[in-house]
Amino acid sequence: MPVSSQGVTVVALLADPDAPTEIAQRMARTLPARLAEKSGRGRRFDVEVVSEPFTSGAEDLPTLMRRIMGRKSAENWDIVVALTDLPLHSHGLKLVVELSHEHGLALLSLPSLGGLRLQRRARRAVEEAVLGLAGPRATGAEEPPQPLGRFVSRLAPVHPGPVGEQETADLRYVVSGPRGYLRVLVGMVRANRPWRLVPGLSKALAAALATGAIATVNSTLWSLAASLSTPRLVIAMVGSVALMIGWLIVDAHLWHRTAEASPEARKRSALYNVSTVVTVGIGVLVCYVGLLVINLVWALFILNDRVFASLTRTPLHATEYLTLSWFVASVATVGGALGSSLESDEAIRTAAYSKREQERRRMLQDDHGD
Repeated sequence: MPVSSQGVTVVALLADPDAPTEIAQRMARTLPARLAEKSGRGRRFDVEVVSEPFTSGAEDLPTLMRRIMGRKSAENWDIVVALTDLPLHSHGLKLVVELSHEHGLALLSLPSLGGLRLQRRARRAVEEAVLGLAGPRATGAEEPPQPLGRFVSRLAPVHPGPVGEQETADLRYVVSGPRGYLRVLVGMVRANRPWRLVPGLSKALAAALATGAIATVNSTLWSLAASLSTPRLVIAMVGSVALMIGWLIVDAHLWHRTAEASPEARKRSALYNVSTVVTVGIGVLVCYVGLLVINLVWALFILNDRVFASLTRTPLHATEYLTLSWFVASVATVGGALGSSLESDEAIRTAAYSKREQERRRMLQDDHGD
C-alpha cells in the first residue's frame, strides 16, 4: 500500500475546472473519514483537491495518463485520482475509469456516471478507486489486479474493458452499447448544467418579452389564436423552439467540428454536438415555459372579454387565455431568437463542451505566461 513517511496516505484529487472541481471539493470534506472507515486497520488518509485543466488540448488516454503521472512525480502524493467532465474513449468504448496500480493513478470520466445522483456516484467511484490502489496489489505479471466487484455492481452497466500491453493502465472500466451511449450523453448534459443558459440569454429574453407584450394586445393574433387547432399550436411551438436552438448554435459557433479523420474522433464530435443540442434545447424550453406563464399573466391582466368577443366572435374563457398565451409564446420565441444576436458569445458557449475546452487552453496559456 502506498503510504507517506508520516504513516498517512496522501490522496490528490486532480480535477478539471468548473464542475469536476466542485464535485471534488464537496467529496473531499467526508472522503478521508470514509476511506479510513472502509480500509480498516487504522489507516489514515489525507485528501487534497488540485484544480487545473489537465485535459487541455488532449483527449487521448496515454497523453492524459502521462500528464497525471508527471504531476504525481512532482508532488508528495501517494495516490492521484483525476476527474474530468470530458467523455473519454478507449478502443471504441466509452471510458468510466482506468487505474494504474503500479503508479497509483486513476482517471475518472464523470459523464459516464450518468446524470442522476452524480455526486454520490462520483464519490463511490473515487472511494473504490482509492481503496483499490491503496490495497494489496499484484507484484507479478501472472497475477493481474483483481476487478473491483463493488464498483461494477454499484455502477452497472459498467464492465471491465480491454487494456493494451504497452499502456500505463492495468485495469479499466467502460460502458458500451445504446444504454452506455445514453448514460454518457445524459452525464454530459448534466455536466453542462443547461439551467445556466437561461441567465445568459437576458437580452434574448428581453426581446421575447417585448414581442409577447405587443403580440398579446394585437387583435389579429387574437383571431389567429382562436382559429388554431391544438396540432397547429404544437407545430408552432416545436418550430419556434427549433428555430431558437438552431439560431443559438449557429450564431454562437457551438457546432463542434473535428479535423481528425479517425472514427473515434468523429464519434466524439457527434457526441459533443448531440449534447450541445440537448443542453441548448433544455435551456430554450425553460425560457419558453417562462414566456408562456408571463404571457398568460399579462393576458389575464390586460384583455377585455367584451372587446375580445366582438373581434373574434369567441367568448373569452380559460381555454382562450391559454391558447392565446401559448401561441404568443411561440411568436415571442422567434423574436427572442433575433434578440439573441445581441448576446455575448461567451454567455452562450458555456453550454458547449468544445468551448469549455478552449477556455481550459486559455487558462493553461495564462498560467504559463504568468
